[in-house]
Amino acid sequence: MSSSTSPFPEQIELSGEGLVLRDWTEADLAAMPALFDHPDIAYWTPIVSPFDEAAARARLDRDRQLRAEGTAVLLAITVDGGAPLGEVMLRRSPEGTEIGYAVGPAHRGRRLAVRAVRVMAAYAFEQLGADQVILELEAENAASVAVATQTGFRLLDVPPITGTEKGRPYVLQTWGLTPPLTIGAHDFHAKARSRRADAV
Repeated sequence: MSSSTSPFPEQIELSGEGLVLRDWTEADLAAMPALFDHPDIAYWTPIVSPFDEAAARARLDRDRQLRAEGTAVLLAITVDGGAPLGEVMLRRSPEGTEIGYAVGPAHRGRRLAVRAVRVMAAYAFEQLGADQVILELEAENAASVAVATQTGFRLLDVPPITGTEKGRPYVLQTWGLTPPLTIGAHDFHAKARSRRADAV
């Protein structure tokens, strides 16, 4: 799928809930291992482990490929557009419009995942026309289940998703959120810049 048919613009910046979600850049490569090279991220997510700068480079390249294909968008979680504190993902799949996230261990306890999920969900509803967004979580992942409940998701009555990742079996529950999503009108702003606009 070419970028002309992708539902995602070449550059995206979303702001709201006291956060700025922005594109990853080459300038972030050195910071990414401190965010993602951690045992619980290795255990609960498909992010490669160990995660070094080579893995960061591969992830940035994969991010850009998925964006161009219209499959997924991965954005850095920041408070001001500067240093990355984690990542939030939106993926379009047969199962639905899925959100995922990971917050660096040094930046937890600030409700970053809750806030980032809310902003990304608002983008999915308002800009992509999604009628539902989903989270796929393991029931034992208490931190992610807390994010789901705090952002208003509800556990859906659908069959669990089973598989094996990194040599261990997993069972995923599906949580769903439908609009309207209450985000203060003055606290949410989506800026999606097109290739044409950036060419000038």
